[in-house]
Amino acid sequence: MGKVANDQADSSHELPTGSMAGPPVADACADGLPESASVASSGTLIRGIPVREVLSSPCLAGARLVAGESGLDRVVQRLNVMEVPDILPWTKPNELLLTTGYPLRETPEALAALVAGLEERQLAAVAVKLGRYLDELPPEMLDMADRLGLPLVILPDDVAFDDILNQVLTDILNRQAAVLARSEDAHRALVNVVLAGGGLSALTCELSMLLGGTVMVTTPDGRVLARSDPSQGSSRLGSCFDASGRFMVERFKHGLHTLEERDARVALVPVLAGALDHGRVVLIAGERPVDDSDVHVLERAAATAALVITKELAVAAVESKYQGDFLRDLLAGRAGEPEHTVPHCASLGWDIDRPVVVVVAELDAGHDPSPQPRDLRPVHERFATAWTMVVREHDPQAAVGGFSQEVVVVMGADDAAAASRVVRHMVAQVSGDGGGGRRPFSTGVSRVLDRPALLPHGYEQARRAARVGRQMHGPGAIADFDSLGVFRLLSLVPDSSELAGFVQETLGELAAREDQETADLRTTLQVLLDTNLNVAETARILHFHYNTLRYRIGKLERLLGPFTTDPHLRLNLALALQVLRMRGL
Repeated sequence: MGKVANDQADSSHELPTGSMAGPPVADACADGLPESASVASSGTLIRGIPVREVLSSPCLAGARLVAGESGLDRVVQRLNVMEVPDILPWTKPNELLLTTGYPLRETPEALAALVAGLEERQLAAVAVKLGRYLDELPPEMLDMADRLGLPLVILPDDVAFDDILNQVLTDILNRQAAVLARSEDAHRALVNVVLAGGGLSALTCELSMLLGGTVMVTTPDGRVLARSDPSQGSSRLGSCFDASGRFMVERFKHGLHTLEERDARVALVPVLAGALDHGRVVLIAGERPVDDSDVHVLERAAATAALVITKELAVAAVESKYQGDFLRDLLAGRAGEPEHTVPHCASLGWDIDRPVVVVVAELDAGHDPSPQPRDLRPVHERFATAWTMVVREHDPQAAVGGFSQEVVVVMGADDAAAASRVVRHMVAQVSGDGGGGRRPFSTGVSRVLDRPALLPHGYEQARRAARVGRQMHGPGAIADFDSLGVFRLLSLVPDSSELAGFVQETLGELAAREDQETADLRTTLQVLLDTNLNVAETARILHFHYNTLRYRIGKLERLLGPFTTDPHLRLNLALALQVLRMRGL
């Protein structure tokens, strides 16, 4: 730690010997040890102890806090002794600075500016011994410390600096040792759970007993994979989730950053395996605040959870490939006759021998700001996992498979209207509310199928509904096959240029121009056709005077022909307007 000036009775031991222009006499800190001793298992620095606890040390009995009371929760990680004028370049964040005021004995008015400079350097507190070189601290210094929340402490005359250094550093190291010991004990317990064959649910239960709160493991965007008994900390659970049941990870800081918030009750750490982000381990502590030992236990738990998730993903990858291949054959009509496919599906936990609908959810293209080929598979896997979790809540016997750019679901359905409501609810759950950057997707729903032989037809219906819904309403659309109407026929035209040519030939200038007047004329034409040329009703809907509408009708007939008397022309115009609504032509 180096030789430190001792400020006892003999003045020769109070002041540094040698030049006063160099660095401070001592800069003793708990992380002045070898790097391996000051770094937690996750690679983050272990925290120190709050200023208010430092003041309760026996060596500081009789010390008085004279300013900066609002900063008593600042953390002390190291100590420094100031006996040179230019101390600022040598200070570090989270230091407790000790001084007799010797460097500033001739210019006490500079103490207020010194406080501001120390605050910029993020010091924890300043402890001053009066009587030798400073009789009192100027009011300007006290006011500045109160405004900035930097604690100022007056030390007793009979306290030596080296006693403070030894005692406080011992307390910090003991605290760090206790944190590491608790973290190591937790790690051992969690490893035993895994070695005994336990999964994420067993891990969360063990963590809940260790930490005394509700513990969850979630996906990166907050989908809950496992959760302990919510009896601990249950009063805070509701405010942590959105309407879809997703834990709002974006609202909370990670790891030790949690402790930057006073009295934080929720902490989370990422579950990482190499470059892959598998999710979050979350602690909801209930009535007590989260402390640094909690965070370090969570970090150990995250490493253990990464092992469990990696193992489960490896097993699931083999199972899902087999199931996905069979589901693909089933939807393509290559799996065999129903008397063979129905029992095989039952062995996989799927019930297709009932009224079902096919749901296709396709990832929308063009919404990844920086797509990378190596990122595609994880995106698809997370997409399929999210759908599997949500579908299992509604129908445990549904078949779910993830293909290249889509997820396919074969689920039970009593009727089309009920199936449509359930699918929309599931889409809302998968999408979430601000779910961590999930890519948008379009969803299509088939008709209700009353026998397994119709599954290939249902699959095509759902795919077409998803594709046409995206063309009609843009990314994120949800469409039922029965609601497509004429667009079902239009979607069958393979050459989009043929549809575009039809629109151009039929609508002429109304198709080619995009100014406001042309858009108003198209709207007028659409409403006229919708009301079966009822001029009065059209004028009411568009809020036009009757004569204004008559003028517009005349202008439309000059552009398009006598559509008011030619039913075939009206049919062509109505069809062209519908094609014009389709995107991507």
